[in-house]
Amino acid sequence: MPNYGYRRKCCRSIKEPEQIIYIEAEKSMKVTQEKLPASQIGLEIEIPPELSKNAYERVIQKYTRTANIPGFRKGKVPRQILIQRVGQNYLKAMALDEAIQDSLKKVRELEDVNAIGQFELRSEFDDLLKDFEPGKELFFSAKVDVPPEAIIENYTGLEIKAEEVKYDPAKVDKYLEERRLELATLVPVEGRPAREGDVVIIDYSGKLAPEVEGEEGETIFETIEDYQVELKKDAFIPGFIDGIIGMNSDETKEINADFPDDYSEEKLAGKKAIFPVAMKEIKEKELPELDDEFAEEASEFETLAELRESLEKQFQEAADSQTDANKAKVIVEELVKVLDVEIPESMIEDEVNQILTQRAMELSQYGIDVKQLFTSEALPQMREQARPEAVEQLKKALAIKEVAKRESISVEESEIEEEAVKLKKELEGQQIDEDRLREVLKNDLIEKKTIKWLEERAKIELVPEGTLTASEEPAEEVEEVSSESSEETSASGDSPAEAAEVEVISAE
Repeated sequence: MPNYGYRRKCCRSIKEPEQIIYIEAEKSMKVTQEKLPASQIGLEIEIPPELSKNAYERVIQKYTRTANIPGFRKGKVPRQILIQRVGQNYLKAMALDEAIQDSLKKVRELEDVNAIGQFELRSEFDDLLKDFEPGKELFFSAKVDVPPEAIIENYTGLEIKAEEVKYDPAKVDKYLEERRLELATLVPVEGRPAREGDVVIIDYSGKLAPEVEGEEGETIFETIEDYQVELKKDAFIPGFIDGIIGMNSDETKEINADFPDDYSEEKLAGKKAIFPVAMKEIKEKELPELDDEFAEEASEFETLAELRESLEKQFQEAADSQTDANKAKVIVEELVKVLDVEIPESMIEDEVNQILTQRAMELSQYGIDVKQLFTSEALPQMREQARPEAVEQLKKALAIKEVAKRESISVEESEIEEEAVKLKKELEGQQIDEDRLREVLKNDLIEKKTIKWLEERAKIELVPEGTLTASEEPAEEVEEVSSESSEETSASGDSPAEAAEVEVISAE
């Protein structure tokens, strides 16, 4: 059954069942609507004789102007000849389709019919065609999605537990130590073997271990020269780094290592390999002293005390922000539990589209060809996998929106303008849809205010981080304090421009 209609224009609440509406443009056109399950309304539409006749006449005029019939110029084909050549049944079908489209367009424009998505015929088109006579009344049934009615009760005084993220002073020391490593100087080493943490220059190649003793194994990749690698045990496949540790300069050695069973390249997964390695140079990291000179090099601050104070503030703010995010998350999750709503299919499909579009944009930013991932074969499964997330997001948005409506939570135009100014500075040079920007900011501000309103009326018990979730603690991101680039000290696959094959030994 075909769908008829146009994209949604607005979202308003639905009227009571069995309401009869007369369209102003056509006083005799009558529409009766009834409430259906799954946030839909059914429509019984009566098209008056003049509308059905006008639709048929428009189709006749169109084909008179455009039809190519031998012996007649365009626009000069007699009516009866046109009907004989094109076929009366075909012309009636086109007229019926136009009459339905036109009437549904008028229905959508009504203040009392709040349609979203596309209309769908409930009447069989072939049955309508059999009864259709231009100049006579036409009755047909359709249905369409409408904005859902969200029912939510007992949303004040929510009793919840949220994880509290506390500021850990040790993270400042960890951050400073990481910056020292980044700013370390590589110093050549003589008279000792390579050890963990060193940076070495090697020539190496790779081959599979022979299945039969005495035979030569299959080559994985040819020799890569002057490859710089930091000796971190987890950076490559098991056994490779361990084999290099203990080697001396100018030493040559064959290192045995095993590709993991779950290695990304299937033909190498679970295979034993041999890597002939020639040690050319060993370097160790000389770390800068943790003093004012370091602070100047690593940041915009002149003293180590100022740098520490800034980092402490940033980590404290990050911890507080994460605690607030944890509270907001559980508040919304509890809110959804007391929400009763039937979400129409068109809204779910739109949300799925937005989720997949967002994912495609994120992947493309990493240089991934999304056309190879988002194929016609893969999309149905991707849409199905995104559906639960789409439903959950819609429930959260509808719950917050309903609370905001009930409690008359709103934002001032000045608040929207303030946020718009900030965001436009960040997006300077990019094209911006002003109306869309303001709409997004308005919704975001209302959401924040509503969650804050719920938080003030909720009973929240803060529990230690990790109590409610088994996942690893969220990373606290601290703004980079150094504007200067550090000397590159690691070569664990960052710049193997000489040979792409080097990736085969990186840890998967």
